Amino acid sequence: MRRWLPYPLVALSLLVLWLLLTGSTSPGAFLLGGVLAVAGSGALAALTMPAAHLRRLATIPALLLDILVEIVRSNNAVARIILSPGGTSTRRSGFVRISLDMRSPHGLAALACILTATPGTVWVEYDSSDGTMLLHVLDLIDDEAWVRIVKDRWERRLMDIFE
Repeated sequence: MRRWLPYPLVALSLLVLWLLLTGSTSPGAFLLGGVLAVAGSGALAALTMPAAHLRRLATIPALLLDILVEIVRSNNAVARIILSPGGTSTRRSGFVRISLDMRSPHGLAALACILTATPGTVWVEYDSSDGTMLLHVLDLIDDEAWVRIVKDRWERRLMDIFE
């Protein structure tokens, strides 16, 4: 049974959602909803990532605090750029390519979330063949400073946690 329906509660929820959205309880609605529920449950099973193995949990609170401080600081900096007269015309945005040592998919996903949640920066792409990421920065002054920030502040801690 588990092979046909790997996530029975998800399948049941999808079936109920289908019936609520169609507004019908006819046999055809049940049949089509059941097929979609089984297919959706199977698709979810195919997308399931392997479990993460966390190593140094003591690093997490300091990392979360640092992320919060950086987000508040970046919010203020971006607000000053946008709200100051002529602020956006004097700034130079650009891209920085950063070579990463981390290979853990969970750590890379966490780094992407951190960088994208920080105002003024966006994770653009990751090249898994050479382990480099492309970062867009709203106010790019020094490329090397951003490389140091990502590698020393974020990647090192995430490697402590996930690798």
